[in-house]
Amino acid sequence: MTTAAPQTMEWLVEITVELPPDLAEENRAELLRAEFERGTALARAGVLRAIWRAPGRRANFGIWSAPDATALHDALVSLPLWPYLVVNVTPLATHPLTATCAGLSAAPAQ
Repeated sequence: MTTAAPQTMEWLVEITVELPPDLAEENRAELLRAEFERGTALARAGVLRAIWRAPGRRANFGIWSAPDATALHDALVSLPLWPYLVVNVTPLATHPLTATCAGLSAAPAQ
């Protein structure tokens, strides 16, 4: 008996980081290190598919993949910076032009 591969949805996630101004530098550095480590694990697991910084802000935009909103929420709250994040999530659906678009590579255009 074969089972179907789990279906996933893609989500556009905007994250703004709002660290408290009185956060000790050593705590800040540790949080950022742990955040990078967790983000790397989510990327390797295929949950965080792509990410871009928002210039001039402590914010980013990413394409996340999860089977449903609950799984996406679980991934987001696993981030060490979760208590300091403002997160906006937009579910994405396939567009009729998808097949004709080149898509995005991991490297910036040159």
